[in-house]
Amino acid sequence: MSIKTFRGLITDNTQDTVSLHTNDGSTGYRIKKFQVVHENEADDLSATVKIYSISQTTKSALIDFSDQTLLAACAYRSNKTDTGLGVTTIVFDNMTFNQDIYITYRDNETADKKVNYYIELEQVSLDLNENTVATLKDIRNIA
Repeated sequence: MSIKTFRGLITDNTQDTVSLHTNDGSTGYRIKKFQVVHENEADDLSATVKIYSISQTTKSALIDFSDQTLLAACAYRSNKTDTGLGVTTIVFDNMTFNQDIYITYRDNETADKKVNYYIELEQVSLDLNENTVATLKDIRNIA
């Protein structure tokens, strides 16, 4: 299938929405790539950027792999006094979804910093059973 790409600039303690829903839910997606880059590499940054299948009321720097709504997570560390850069990205590429996804960013060390994100999604056709399962999982996670 085809690859869809999305990119954006997100501010600390906020959430972006990637609109993916369709009327019939027959188009599904899987995350193939997720990258984060600091807006200004001259600044210190300790960013946690995550992708969820449902909207988040709280933006947290904590990463919990037992959360079934978590689709991907990136821990990004940049320190202007060090020459090193630390980035760890985990994508759960076996998870198929057919609804909107939500990107959150939280930095517990600084405020009002921004990061860029880049997402590649593989578009897949869902049969009626896969469509129903993906939709019901979203409904169950919202409740």
